[in-house]
Amino acid sequence: MRTFEVVPEQVPSWPGITDAGRVVAEFLGRVRVTGDADAAAALMAPVLRCHQMHSEAPQTIERSPADYAEHVRDMLAAFGRFRYVVTELLSEDDHVFVRWEQAGTDQAPTDDGSPSGRPLVEVGSAVYRVQGGRIAEYWVQLDRHGLLVQQQHRLIPRPRPTSTPGGTP
Repeated sequence: MRTFEVVPEQVPSWPGITDAGRVVAEFLGRVRVTGDADAAAALMAPVLRCHQMHSEAPQTIERSPADYAEHVRDMLAAFGRFRYVVTELLSEDDHVFVRWEQAGTDQAPTDDGSPSGRPLVEVGSAVYRVQGGRIAEYWVQLDRHGLLVQQQHRLIPRPRPTSTPGGTP
């Protein structure tokens, strides 16, 4: 298990990290928190199968690295610069499991047109499959209901404290 805060452009590493784990850790620091399209092209397959495991409407879509980078930039617009903390990272062979908490602020406009600025925390997890040194496929699960409840009821979430960047074993 590894717990660490993902810092843009910093790639966490630790003794015993697998090759697949290294690819995913680099992806998290260079793409997942920045939306860098060039890094996405280097770290992701040209066509990425994305399995969105939502209980109400599971679906599989295909994205290009550029599509994924744009998706991250959309998240940045919705959450502002967010804090992305990996609370669990496990890897075996070509599969890497990552569970995270993403904390930001609600950038949705209020009645007067300004962003609400309310704190929001999203929790999720994904299993990434790495092939040929690139992420080829992933399965993602998000607590979409919890995020909706925070937005509708103006709840103020309390993120759990985490380790310092670089992580703990």
